[in-house]
Amino acid sequence: MTEAPPDLVYMRPSVRVAEQAYAKIEELLIGMTMTEQEGGLAALELRYSGKASDTEGDADYAFEDEEIYQLGAEILVGAGDVSSPEEIFRGIVTGFELSFPEDGPPELVILAEDALMLARMTRKTRTFDEDEVTVKGLAEELADTLSLTPVIADGLETNIGTQVQLNESDLAFVRRICRRYDVDLQVVGTELHVSPRGAVRRGDPLTLTMYEALVQVSMLADLAHQVTEMTTSGWDALAGRKITGTASRLTATGPGSGTTGKDVLERISRQRTHHIGHLAMATSDEAQAIAEAAFDQRARRFVCIEGTAVGDPKLRVGTHVELVGVGPRFENTYYVTSACHRWDETRGYQVDFEAESAYWGGR
Repeated sequence: MTEAPPDLVYMRPSVRVAEQAYAKIEELLIGMTMTEQEGGLAALELRYSGKASDTEGDADYAFEDEEIYQLGAEILVGAGDVSSPEEIFRGIVTGFELSFPEDGPPELVILAEDALMLARMTRKTRTFDEDEVTVKGLAEELADTLSLTPVIADGLETNIGTQVQLNESDLAFVRRICRRYDVDLQVVGTELHVSPRGAVRRGDPLTLTMYEALVQVSMLADLAHQVTEMTTSGWDALAGRKITGTASRLTATGPGSGTTGKDVLERISRQRTHHIGHLAMATSDEAQAIAEAAFDQRARRFVCIEGTAVGDPKLRVGTHVELVGVGPRFENTYYVTSACHRWDETRGYQVDFEAESAYWGGR
């Protein structure tokens, strides 16, 4: 009996402009790059052949009439199988780049960013000094400004005291506050997702096997920035006393299992304390929260990986990836911190990504 041929999957980006599909933008597309990282603000580049044939058999510039592409146009990109693409980007066209290479036809690059682009375009100076200033409240205000639906995780309702936005954009200000308390924000479709870093998990875990879904990878376990204790100090002006914070264990572990950087330092009898003295803090709770966030951020960078995988629209910031076939010490589950989805006519669809874990030797 003849076996049935395997199902064929045709990987090519799917592009919609103002919710409309156009044969022209599909046919002339020669490259796509979408990058995202912690803290939000995804960026997109679509590369096109700059000239196209017209109905009379001549060739002219492809998109000069602005009937399809124009600055400020809404754009949506899906990736994966063309029969069922998954959305990986939704944003606004912010730039056009036309180049004339010496050895080929002109190329047009469409540049776009997601909704957080509007939050970085104007700098402000203002003070948030109402009775209850919270990360949740600041995130909700940002979402309202951008006409996004806020999706805020639990645990961000604690009063963080008076906050000053000093000559910062709204995005830079909210990013700074979020990082201070180990919180990440991302635009997902028409929603603004804000969660404590330890609670972020985007979709189901992905298994990446070396030389199969995992094309190439480099991995590093490094003690250089690991600590056994993180301390902070400040001044409570209302109480007239010194305040301190101390953290010596993970509070937001992330995925994976095995030995932490702190475990290794203690095993080789190396105590390393790092003190944070450059950040202002006004209460004991704030000092403790900053110490815990800083300890966790360093601990999670103990094992870092940079890899390239076969294209998968599910491989996004916040995804947990399990590496297989890379040796027992590095076979573990990692948290993706940045992803670059790219497609061209030569290499097809691939994803470059960076990920991290607080653990080494999990198997």
